[in-house]
Amino acid sequence: MTGAFVAVSQFAVINDKVDEVKEAFRNRPGLVDQAPGFLRMDVLSPEDAPEEIWLITYWIDRASFLAWHHSDLHRESHRFMPKGLKLDRKRTRLVYLEHITE
Repeated sequence: MTGAFVAVSQFAVINDKVDEVKEAFRNRPGLVDQAPGFLRMDVLSPEDAPEEIWLITYWIDRASFLAWHHSDLHRESHRFMPKGLKLDRKRTRLVYLEHITE
């Protein structure tokens, strides 16, 4: 996987939907899995900030990620998040990384 493109989306849930969000990721429909260039996804939550979710996706290149990120399937994947979900805008960010080594 060396040389892969990695996108990290971090967000913090600020209402009572944290457990529902985590469950939605556990039961995700897998729409991204068929996206061209997709390699894998990890979803993490820090022990000291359980309201935070870090969504880490691995791609063969940046173009593959951007194609997914701007696709109808990407928008469709958000449909599975709980209704009424509220996020802290100040703790929401998207970071792009180069995967150097395992």
